[in-house]
Amino acid sequence: MTTMASSSWVTADRLDAPEVELICLEPLGVHHARDLHAVADPDLFRHSMQGPPEWSVKGFETELDRTLSLPDVVGFAMVLKRDAGGLPAGHAVGRTTFMDIREPHRGLEIGRTWIGRSFHSTRVNPESKYLMLRHAFETLRPTAIRVQITTNGTNMQSQRAIENLGAVREGVLRNARVMPAWHDRTEPLVQNWVYYSILSEEWPVVKTRLEQRLAGLRL
Repeated sequence: MTTMASSSWVTADRLDAPEVELICLEPLGVHHARDLHAVADPDLFRHSMQGPPEWSVKGFETELDRTLSLPDVVGFAMVLKRDAGGLPAGHAVGRTTFMDIREPHRGLEIGRTWIGRSFHSTRVNPESKYLMLRHAFETLRPTAIRVQITTNGTNMQSQRAIENLGAVREGVLRNARVMPAWHDRTEPLVQNWVYYSILSEEWPVVKTRLEQRLAGLRL
């Protein structure tokens, strides 16, 4: 069973908290491929470069193995703590990572994130961000002073979700990524990339806002 290697600063630990009711974050491994294949659909990867090379469990295993081999990525599976959305407790419903880990500068990025469509607009995204931000700003030693989140310039749903966290939009890198052909898109696509960040001094306000938001959510 292949699992994500840890960096010297950020380790692949199980993340959970009393404020988080629906999911926990487990170290990402190839063994999550079957669950992730079951909750995914091709359109999820229209704005990213995270799609599998073929639409099968084997394809998801290949993509996870490729991600696991990256030197500056520590990944997590979003795993249900209780039955929800027709799936049993213990089923993975998405994945996310710490990436671009810069220990000397006490900064990192939350990225390579996707969630099964039936769990969009639920507790899953804010819970996973809460766990990761709390880990970065409160648990790491030394603690992070900057967490960035980036997204495709055309992915408005992702931009709204990031802004709802309280992240500050820093700017747009123009023509920053070339998205490969994918599914029914037969040609590569040049895309802008949007940068957001949360700083350590902003975390207390963001944390309170997230906790209030989670308190008002059901699924």
